[in-house]
Formats: sequence, structure tokens, C-alpha cells
Amino acid sequence: MLKVKSYRFSFILLLCLLLVSWFLNISFGSVSIPLEATFSALFGGKLSVESWEYIIWSYRVPKAVTAILVGGGLALSGLLMQTLFRNPLAGPFVLGISSGASLGAAILLLGASLLSGLAVFSFINDISLIIAASLGSFLVLLVVMLVANRVRDTMALLIIGLMFGSLTSAIVSVLAYFSDAEQLQRFIFWSYGSVGNLSWNQVLLLAGFVFVGVLLSVVSIKKLNAFLLGENYAQSLGVSLKKSRLIIITATGLLAGAITAFAGPIAFVGLAVPHLTRQLFNTMEHKVLVPAVFMYGAILMLICDSIAQLPNSASVLPINAITSLIGAPVVIWLLVRKRKLFF
Repeated sequence: MLKVKSYRFSFILLLCLLLVSWFLNISFGSVSIPLEATFSALFGGKLSVESWEYIIWSYRVPKAVTAILVGGGLALSGLLMQTLFRNPLAGPFVLGISSGASLGAAILLLGASLLSGLAVFSFINDISLIIAASLGSFLVLLVVMLVANRVRDTMALLIIGLMFGSLTSAIVSVLAYFSDAEQLQRFIFWSYGSVGNLSWNQVLLLAGFVFVGVLLSVVSIKKLNAFLLGENYAQSLGVSLKKSRLIIITATGLLAGAITAFAGPIAFVGLAVPHLTRQLFNTMEHKVLVPAVFMYGAILMLICDSIAQLPNSASVLPINAITSLIGAPVVIWLLVRKRKLFF
């Protein structure tokens, strides 16, 4: 099995970067709040302006925590898929789970006028949207798990997942065709992704899903290392392929499905962060990669959200656009510099 080097200093540096990114994310926003006031509020101090304390604790801190959960969870789910399929282009969306969440949101936002039974939910707004997206993602997850129980070939499972994604995208396109401009606008805004619309209760619920997904990933570390050398080698080590695949798919489904339901379909992070982490740590050992990928994903999402916020401006850029604009050139540069992928 792969040897583990000492990465203590690297993890300490990552933790410091995460804390700095978290603090800066809380400091930026449409309302200008001095850094010393933000620091004081986080450590229980009284602020001269009462509204600042409300803004920090009711909006900015939940948003920063959501960014950590979203970035870390998507990055980790991308690592799981790339290892399971031994494919550098695999990401959290390859099984169609995020597409299922988009379909659930589309049925609510675009199909409410067509399906009178769902029209009532249009008045519940954000809560109904989360419920609809969650139902869509977990319905697809259930179907994928049933298929995974029958299909032995991992690559066949990958192709089936991609077909599920194409099928759900086609249904969304049909719904969009019959929708009016207002419905389309609502769905497009949802598809941009956002980490700033959740209450504390919703953040805690999302954290529960992410925690279970991370726990399943940690339990699967030895199995993930075995998958790197091929399914036959993993089986020779006594790894149950069917059970291991189900655990990894469940972890990915919980992470990608819940995050898409709560924050929208955020692209790039799940695909690129695992590659960035492998290049920077120069290892394939999952004891190192699992925590490192989660922390890198969280840092990247915090930075991208800080940029998207446009400090001291009421405008907020789409987080999807920022993640791609910031991350894609970095990945291209690293790959050109290293001249290879790890797969």
C-alpha cells in the first residue's frame, strides 16, 4: 500500500489559510464593516452599531459556514468519483445526482403552472425549492444504487450515470420551453448557485448531510487506495467491490445531492480541486487527500464567494462564474507545468 509522508506543516498552513479566508469572507459585503469590528463581534464584543452585529451573525457567518460545507463537500465528492472510476474527468455530477436536483427544482419553478398539484408549493419559496431539489437528487440516487447493485462493470455504471444526467437535462429543457419569462428567470438565477440564502437551521441540516458524507469517505479510505490499482487488485485484497461501490456512491450522493439542493448546481469545484490537491501534495494516498481536498475546496469557495460579493456593493456576481474564472486558469497552468495527470 502507498506510504504516507509527513504533511503536518502543509495541513497547518492549510488550516491558517482556511481561517484567514473565513475571516475575510465575513468582513466583505454590501455594508462596509471595519475589520476590528468584525473581529470583536466574532469574539463576543459589543459593537457601536447594532445593525453590524445582526448582519455578521444572521447573514455573513451562516454564509461563510455554508461556503466551507459546499466547497469541501463538492471537492470531496469529486475525489470519490475520480478514484472510483479512475477517470480524471469524473466529478460529483457524473452519476446524474445533481441533475436530479436540478430536475426537482425545474419541476417546481418551471412546471408549477402545468402541474396544479405543485402550484401550492410556489408560495413556500426557498423551503419548497430545497425540498423539491432534495427529492429529485435522492430519487436519482436511489435509481443509481439499484443499478449499481446489478451492474458489475464500473465503467458501465459511469455511462449509465451520464445517461441519467442527459435524460434529466432533456426534461428540464422541455419544461423550459413551455415556461414563461418570469419562471425561466427564477430557474436561471437558481442555476447560478448561491451560498448566501440559508438560515442557521438550514445550514445545520446541510452540515448533517455533509458530515455523514465525510464520515463514509473516511471509512472508505483503504478501499479508495485499493481502487487506484484496479478492481482486480482491490478484490485480491479482500475488498467487496459491490459493497464498496455502494458506500462510495452513497457518500457522493449525500454530498453532491444535498449541496445542490441547498446551494444550487455549483460547477468546477468538484472536478478541479482534487487535481489541484494531487499536484500540490504530490500523492495519491487518501489518508492525505481526503482532509486536504476538503480544506482546499472550502478555501477556494470562500475566496470565490468573497470575490463574487463585490465588497461595498449591493451587486453579487454568480458564484458559478467566479469558480470557473478563478479556478480553470490555475488548473490549466498546473497541468501544463507538471505535464501529466495522476491517472
